[in-house]
Amino acid sequence: MKKGKGMQGPLSGITILDMSRVLAGPFCTMVLSELGARVIKAEIPPAGDDSRQFGPFVEGKSAYFMSLNRGKESICIDLKEPGERKLFEKLLAGSDVLVENFRPGTLAKLGYDWESLHAAYPRLVYAALSGFGHTGPKSDMPAYDLVIQAMGGIMSITGYPGNPPTRVGSSMGDITAGLFTSTGICAALRHREISGQGMMIDVSMLDCQVAILENAIARYAAEGISPGPLGARHPSITPFDVYATGDGYMVICAGNQNLFAKLCRTLGRDELIKDKRFANNDLRTSNQAALKQEMESTLRSQGNAHWLDLLGQKGIPCGPINNLEGVLNDPQVNARNMLVEALDPTAGKVRMAGNPIKMSCFEDPPERRPAPDLDQSRQDILDLLRKKA
Repeated sequence: MKKGKGMQGPLSGITILDMSRVLAGPFCTMVLSELGARVIKAEIPPAGDDSRQFGPFVEGKSAYFMSLNRGKESICIDLKEPGERKLFEKLLAGSDVLVENFRPGTLAKLGYDWESLHAAYPRLVYAALSGFGHTGPKSDMPAYDLVIQAMGGIMSITGYPGNPPTRVGSSMGDITAGLFTSTGICAALRHREISGQGMMIDVSMLDCQVAILENAIARYAAEGISPGPLGARHPSITPFDVYATGDGYMVICAGNQNLFAKLCRTLGRDELIKDKRFANNDLRTSNQAALKQEMESTLRSQGNAHWLDLLGQKGIPCGPINNLEGVLNDPQVNARNMLVEALDPTAGKVRMAGNPIKMSCFEDPPERRPAPDLDQSRQDILDLLRKKA
């Protein structure tokens, strides 16, 4: 099946049959679409992807849905109908990758288990993304992002000591799973290029949360103690935290001895360099509260703008704590084309996050194709299938 109109990229010519919905799967296939793949979104009638009903809405259309499904095509398929099953199988025959995020066993009950798919379509890559994966005692449990953040440990190290457990503000459970799945798909396509064979990719949201615990796992493995929340500061690098200034807060990260000395001199606090409590990183971390108090006694004498400019000139890593308005107006974000637009026929211009993967061989245009209406692409897809028959 040839690629339809859309982005050009290293995956141009690859067709993804996307049966996923809401966030993890659609985020995965959005990344693949941004890299040039054609994504055919197979939705269950009559309502399609659940996220079509999630706010906020622009002219009756979900901004949430539009941001995750730009540039894709939509066709409704009811796998309980014999005629629709034949259509689905034609789509499978013309696709390189099948992506789904149903609960394990859902497609198998409909006759589309991995063994059957591989026998019928040996070059097909089948990516199954679920809460707990297709093996293990919890594989049939349902999951949402909050459940995964809770069970995966990230909530136990997020927030401030003594406060209730806190969810990470972005849906890390879904997004990390989507990113890992897109990586697995690219690797599977490379393997197919060598071997001629497709494979099944089984990605668990819980597994992905465990995979990104990095420093927390290292600390537990070394000390045998479960880390707790530390607020904004780093558990093993100091100074590396949020600091109060005369008119707000900013972040400062002096991650080595040279940066710490440069920071102290820039603040006019040379004596801190020779202070035995702060002689090396381990001591600074052990005495982080005292160091923070010393730093803030100086930082409070001027506002954010003063310190950001002064520390920035000296090459000391620092930054403002932007709200979303600040992020979207940041000249660096805009210079990197990280805000793109899609012209939707109903909602008008819709702004959304751009593609962070910049490639020398492919353009990164400021416009994207809009997300499809439900079943919008049906006739075009059927016409293409007839031509191939």
